[in-house]
Amino acid sequence: PTTFSPTATSSVQPQPVPNSRDFLLWSFFNAMYCNPLCLGFIALVFSVKSRDRKMANDPATASSYGRTAKQLNIAALCLGIVGTIICIVLLAIYYRSLRA
Repeated sequence: PTTFSPTATSSVQPQPVPNSRDFLLWSFFNAMYCNPLCLGFIALVFSVKSRDRKMANDPATASSYGRTAKQLNIAALCLGIVGTIICIVLLAIYYRSLRA
């Protein structure tokens, strides 16, 4: 009779490519509704560049463009919120002065 001994197999797993984010929807929102100093539009441009680089299998450049788009989106959103609050306060002061 023959005996079967366990065999060792080794396999090489390919390194996973990090999934870079392009923030395209957030950039589109900022470009349409919250676009102080055109930061939302610039973020949209960087988001599209990031997506293009991701499709071209260049994850390092895609990640760099994605980080830039994220930073621009944060700046656009913060400036938009602060601008909206300032406008509301100024309108409230203006209407209060009209009633007096």
